[in-house]
Amino acid sequence: MNSLLDALQEGRLIELPEDYDKEDSLRFLAHILEAIPSLPAGTDVAGRIIPKEASTKTALGKGWACPDARVPFNEDLICVVGWSPNGIEYGAPDGLPVKIIAMYLVPENQRSNYLREVSLLAKALEIYPGLDSLNKAKELNDIREHLLDLISSTKGSVGPDTRARMIQLQARPSVVEAPAYDLANLTVESVTIITGAGIRPVVLAHDRQLVDSLDASTGLVESIASQGMFQQGEWRIVKRREASFQADRVLFDCLAIKTA
Repeated sequence: MNSLLDALQEGRLIELPEDYDKEDSLRFLAHILEAIPSLPAGTDVAGRIIPKEASTKTALGKGWACPDARVPFNEDLICVVGWSPNGIEYGAPDGLPVKIIAMYLVPENQRSNYLREVSLLAKALEIYPGLDSLNKAKELNDIREHLLDLISSTKGSVGPDTRARMIQLQARPSVVEAPAYDLANLTVESVTIITGAGIRPVVLAHDRQLVDSLDASTGLVESIASQGMFQQGEWRIVKRREASFQADRVLFDCLAIKTA
């Protein structure tokens, strides 16, 4: 399960906000994949994941789901892992809430590797003795350790290179030198945008530079309303929810995502 191991090694294990539902979580993880610099500009992972999820159920059971986005170019098989401490109602076959979402970006040249990895993961979930402890874990570091144990539970299915990488990862300190596409330095800010007919959009956020940048942008509200996201420099603004009020005013609850 090299791609899952890569996600742990490269900082792509992320705690999901506690109020996120299924679609919020899928969209959030998809936008994180989109932020990886090695992908072609404009790769719409969210636009592939969300519609597919409506017709194809990706929950494996036992608190896991593995959504995937097939993309028409050659790249590495890439995984990002989201952990929900409280679990997400996902429509799983066993009725259990999903706590781990392992989302895969599947390029043309990686489809057989993806099928093999998901098959190994399903096998690991059947034999891993610490699954109950994983589901009860309360800290992200504990989740990481359990995932390493789960990968090692496939034993004969992983080669010596994978075992060596696992040993190295287990011995690493918490802060490591990150590769170019590492998402360990991910910055996420809450952003509220208030707009309406005849008024200038009001941007509320803690980061002053982000507010100034969005205040000076063009097409912010139109892009958020129609596409659910807006790119401003290194920041990606992702809509979570919207609410309508009197006088045709609309509030957009968003997240701003930036990778170092």
